[in-house]
Amino acid sequence: MDWGTLIGTALGASVGISATMLAERSRWKRETSARERAEKRQLYGEYLAALSRTRNELRALARSHTTPADERGREAGRAFRSGGAYELRHQMVLIAPEPVSALSVRTLHTLRDLVDRLEAGDVHTDGTWVHTHEAFIALLDELRVAMRNDLGVGE
Repeated sequence: MDWGTLIGTALGASVGISATMLAERSRWKRETSARERAEKRQLYGEYLAALSRTRNELRALARSHTTPADERGREAGRAFRSGGAYELRHQMVLIAPEPVSALSVRTLHTLRDLVDRLEAGDVHTDGTWVHTHEAFIALLDELRVAMRNDLGVGE
């Protein structure tokens, strides 16, 4: 038996197996990355929608001059609890990178501040409401940019 042929065959098989394993690992990484990006995109969209939905309900309450202040406050709390952003925040903290996660929590806290303003009796023309609402909108814009950057979408 010729040892050179046997060694050449074994070496060729090793190279072939190694190349296949590297190709499979590369494909697995690509698929995992694409799946994670899709999951983030879904979560980010749901979180932004929940924040916007809740903000729209709060804004409508702030503009409602016919609704008594105490009822506006109760409805604001109900809108915050049913909007879904609070629950999604936990997923954001687990999945999003730190800059996006921190912004998502700050944005939610500012949304909660809007609820507090309504519970205090504010309407849409009160300075504290206007200031808090503007802060929320600025944070929401900043959060969108951070999310787009994380997803590789850019400006």
